[in-house]
Amino acid sequence: MRFEGKVAIITGAGRGIGKAIAERLASEGADVVICDVDKEAAERTAEEIRSKYSVKAIAISADVANEGDVNSMVEETIKNFGRVDFLINNAGITKDSLLLRMSEEEWDKVIAVDLKSVFLCTRAVIRHMMRQRFGRIVNISSVIGLRGNVGQANYASAKAGIIGFTKSAARELAGRNITVNAVAPGYIQTEMTERLPQEVKEEMLKQVPLGRPGQPEDVAGVVAFLCSEDASYITGEIIRVDGGMAM
Repeated sequence: MRFEGKVAIITGAGRGIGKAIAERLASEGADVVICDVDKEAAERTAEEIRSKYSVKAIAISADVANEGDVNSMVEETIKNFGRVDFLINNAGITKDSLLLRMSEEEWDKVIAVDLKSVFLCTRAVIRHMMRQRFGRIVNISSVIGLRGNVGQANYASAKAGIIGFTKSAARELAGRNITVNAVAPGYIQTEMTERLPQEVKEEMLKQVPLGRPGQPEDVAGVVAFLCSEDASYITGEIIRVDGGMAM
C-alpha cells in the first residue's frame, strides 16, 4: 500500500497509538497533520516524521472537544494541502472511578474528548471528502466499549458510542465513496498503560490469550490497511486488535 498524494489528519498523535499511526501512514507516503492538545508533543512528532520520511508533516494544537478548534484544524489542513483523504479519530482520555463515586465532571470530560470529538472531527472533514468523492475515516474505539470494565463506565460508554457512530456514519457516507470503520484495541503497551500498577498489568495479561501486550504498531498496521485500496469494500466494520481478549 502506498499513499503518495494523500493527506491524513490524526488526532491525539503526539504520542502512543496516534504517533504510531502517523508514522505508519507517513512511511507509506502520506502527508500528515499531527493534532494534539499538547503542542510540544505534536511538534516533536511532526519534526521526527519530517526527518525520517519524505513527506510533509504539520503540527496543530487543538482541543478536539471544541468545535472552533476542530474547524480551525480542518481549515488549516485545507490551506496547507488543499485536501484531506484520511481522518483518524484517535484522541482519548480516561478518568476512572467507580460509578457510585464518579463525578459529573469526570463523566462529561471523557464523553466530550472521546466521543463528541469523533462527531466534531468527522462532520468537519466530510464536506471536503464528499466533494472529492473519496475518504477514509477510522475511529479508535476499545475492547472496553465491547465488554465494559469496572471503574470505566464513562470510558466504556464513549467507546461503545464510537461503534454506533461508526456504523451510522458508514451508512450515510457510503454513496460518496467514503468508508467509515473502527479499530478496537485491547491491552496496548503505551506510556499510559505502563503507568498502571504491576498487579493491574498482570491481571490484564491473564485475559489475553496470546499472552502478551500489543504494540502501538499493531494498531497502526490495521489502520493503514483500512485506509488502503485493499479495504475499499469494507465499511461499518469494527476490528479488534486485542490478542483475543474480547473474543
